[in-house]
Amino acid sequence: MATLGVRYRDDPPPGSDSWKREASVVLGGGMALVRAMYTGQLTSGVVVMGVAGSGKSTLGAAIAERMGWPMIEGDDFHSDENKARMHSGVPLSDADREGWLRSLGRELQLHPGGAVLTCSALKRRYRDLLRDASPGLAFVFLDISEDEAAWRVSARGQHFFPPELLQSQFAALEPPLDEPGVLRLDAGLSLKALAEQTVAWLNANSGQAA
Repeated sequence: MATLGVRYRDDPPPGSDSWKREASVVLGGGMALVRAMYTGQLTSGVVVMGVAGSGKSTLGAAIAERMGWPMIEGDDFHSDENKARMHSGVPLSDADREGWLRSLGRELQLHPGGAVLTCSALKRRYRDLLRDASPGLAFVFLDISEDEAAWRVSARGQHFFPPELLQSQFAALEPPLDEPGVLRLDAGLSLKALAEQTVAWLNANSGQAA
């Protein structure tokens, strides 16, 4: 059975309510780095973010079940025009994404008790738009290599997102380093480990219990 442990460095000074923490997660003898920025209470739900193939939907469903929150599948809110562009191998522009992101923000507002949203959220401006719609929103960033993401996308079969678009996502990606309310996880960890780490982090920063 895999063992799970967390080793922390850079613990917060006494009385501090905002800090960075770095943890080494030990799983079955392996080591993975988890970084999170803590800045007070995370109160309105979580976005599972990352490029295509990082495992957003799978982890999102696991988190939603454990937290008792509804899940919002971001891909379901793309317009027919956006889906047609992607299916044709045309990357979406910022303008193409704006309406989609605003619709996701409105959907989050319908669930003030918390929700799990899956969304690529590639750029800082995209994440800030969601934060503006839902203050206190947390983000879980599934970090994955381009080779591994390409293999996963190719293996998943029918989907309106073709593997050829993956390179454009990595080019557009602005990793959420040093942003508030972000947990960065290695997408290669097991689903159980990813879900446990996420739920523990959310509970520690929201006061909720799963």
